[in-house]
Formats: sequence, structure tokens, C-alpha cells
Amino acid sequence: MSIIEFENQTSKEISLDVLQTITDQFTSKEVEFILCSNDYIQQINNQFRQKDTPTDVLSFPYEDMPYTPLGSIVISIDFVNEKADFYNHSFEDELTLLYIHGLLHLLGFDHEVDDGEHRAKEEELITQYKLPKSLIVRTNKE
Repeated sequence: MSIIEFENQTSKEISLDVLQTITDQFTSKEVEFILCSNDYIQQINNQFRQKDTPTDVLSFPYEDMPYTPLGSIVISIDFVNEKADFYNHSFEDELTLLYIHGLLHLLGFDHEVDDGEHRAKEEELITQYKLPKSLIVRTNKE
């Protein structure tokens, strides 16, 4: 069983049950998960990607060595709220969609360079966990 090391920088109460189940499906390694504001994720995005804008999710895989965590997932609560409202689904569903996207990056999937494997795996998990299809719709528009 994996461990999600959760740093909640917001006042929102979060259940990690579904995220834990999804994480356990792929790894026994620890995953750091930070839920933060747009301001915080913008600082990280600027520092590590030289993009001075907020974003929805960032992933930072760690070097694959025995006993090291898989990596870190940082999600903006502002984006979660905005997209949940826009696509008319729950906060929890949107958070799960973004977490899946980030977790797949930690596992080596990369939609920016692969031949659709990342998107296909997202779609498989979205179907498996009966999540809204909005992530598929919006990523196919990219």
C-alpha cells in the first residue's frame, strides 16, 4: 500500500480515499500531494518551468531509486473550483481528474511527447472510476 503525504494549504476538507485507491493501483511508493492556491502554484511553475502563470496541476517525479518516493503532485484549488463549476461536476471529481493526470506523469506518461498513451490511460481510469469525461474533452482540444 502506498502512502499519500498530503499537505493541504487550504481550508477545504479533503477525503483521500479515492486518490489512495488509484495510487495503490499503480505503485507502493509514497506520493507527496500538495493542494494550494493559484499564487503558490504560479511561483512553482515560474521557478521550475519558467512560466509565470498559475496552472491546474504540476508533477515532479523523483529519481527512481529504492525507497524514494514516486514524486510530488501539486494542484491548485482555484483551478479545481473553476473547472468543477465550468464543467458542472463536483469538486471531488475534478480533484480526482487532476490527480490522475499528475500521477500518470509521475509514472512516466507524458502527453507532450507520447503517441496518445497518456490520454488513453486517463480515459481508461476515468471510465473505471466513473468520472466525468471533461478531462478527455478539454485535453483533446489542446
